Amino acid sequence: MSATPDSPKVRLDVEAGIARLTLTRPEVRNAFDEGLIGEITAALGVLREEFRSDGGTAPRLLVLTGEGTAFCAGADMNWMRRSIRYTRDENEEDAFRFAKMMLALDELPIPTIARVNGACLGGGMGLIACCDVVVASDAADFGFTEVRLGIAPAVISAFVLPKIGVAAARRWFLTGEIFKAETARAMGLVHEIAPAAGLDAAVERLVLAIAGNGPRAVAEAKRLIRENTALSRDLAIENSVRAIAELRASPEGQEGLSAFLEKRRPAWKK
Repeated sequence: MSATPDSPKVRLDVEAGIARLTLTRPEVRNAFDEGLIGEITAALGVLREEFRSDGGTAPRLLVLTGEGTAFCAGADMNWMRRSIRYTRDENEEDAFRFAKMMLALDELPIPTIARVNGACLGGGMGLIACCDVVVASDAADFGFTEVRLGIAPAVISAFVLPKIGVAAARRWFLTGEIFKAETARAMGLVHEIAPAAGLDAAVERLVLAIAGNGPRAVAEAKRLIRENTALSRDLAIENSVRAIAELRASPEGQEGLSAFLEKRRPAWKK
């Protein structure tokens, strides 16, 4: 059944401490429009606030995927048709909303795993660049296809370039070629590839690996990666020293070290 304009465009499920955010526009291959961007941003906001309110009971991590045969095939055609009539200011506002969504995913304090079940094109490439771990089906297609439409992978470049580097971007941004998961892995966008039938098992193995670690420690590790790569070496050292001192003195750090020395499981693994 096709979705109606009022149908939810994402589904956020939380079970056993694991959040799963699914794009639910399979009839358009989970392509972006204003509504989908807004709903993703809102769902990420809910998760961020839950973590800030009580990191002990908030979801431990997020799995992001698409419903149907595609992960996210870029921009919705109807959204692109509407954008033709936008003024320059309206285009900037539209792009800024998209950038805010990407930033919310990139800076979400809990770990994120992208489950790439099918086509990942255009803006979908930005989504996986913002995720911490990416597991892809060996049948998935990838591509920075914006140039085919006379535009550029502009907003997503702020998130993609740190992952793939200049050399890869200078080919794939300019050609708009479609490529497979092995190429995406070689450029640093994908961490693991699985056959379609084994995709969920591969994702669950990583879910268990992350969920077995201290939740605050994982959040701090994610923050340090983001911040220290943007700081000078001296400032990165200062940032790291403060972080480890706070973690060692925290209840979670004390519990983890005690459990190790006492040869028992830490509280968060019970």
